[in-house]
Amino acid sequence: MTPGVASLIVTAELPEALQSRADQLRRLHYPPERNVLKAHVTLFHALPPSVEQELRDALAAEARAKPVPARLEGVMSLGRGTALRIASPAMLAIWKRLADRFHGLLTPQDEHAPRLHVTIQNKVSPHDAKHLQRSLADAIEPRDFAFAGLALHRYREGPWETLKRWSFRG
Repeated sequence: MTPGVASLIVTAELPEALQSRADQLRRLHYPPERNVLKAHVTLFHALPPSVEQELRDALAAEARAKPVPARLEGVMSLGRGTALRIASPAMLAIWKRLADRFHGLLTPQDEHAPRLHVTIQNKVSPHDAKHLQRSLADAIEPRDFAFAGLALHRYREGPWETLKRWSFRG
């Protein structure tokens, strides 16, 4: 990305109950000075602003489908953090269609299929991260859910500017 140009971020929207629980865990365990976002599942970290309208059209088209099935699988290590691991072949299929559409414009980080997750702790010592993972292992029960939609954000050096949310409708 060009310095000073705000990149676009695409996220998968969690259902309300899971969003609330993930936000609660994030408030409890994320370093407060760094916790400027709600819990989220990132699909793309940095798309160029020049594709905004095409991206809006693509996300709107994807959202015409039924809510996307997924499974909360448990706790995941991020090395210096902790996340909730999510499995969703259907969401990865959406990611693949979008990645193919915007091929050549993706950053190295966005060229690879994401490990779907919700970060609830980051930038802590590996010891602190492992401690939280052990303490949450039995508290986070695997369960099925459906993603509620997709969202587009603009990166603003901290909090993101939400541009639009699309709910799945099918």
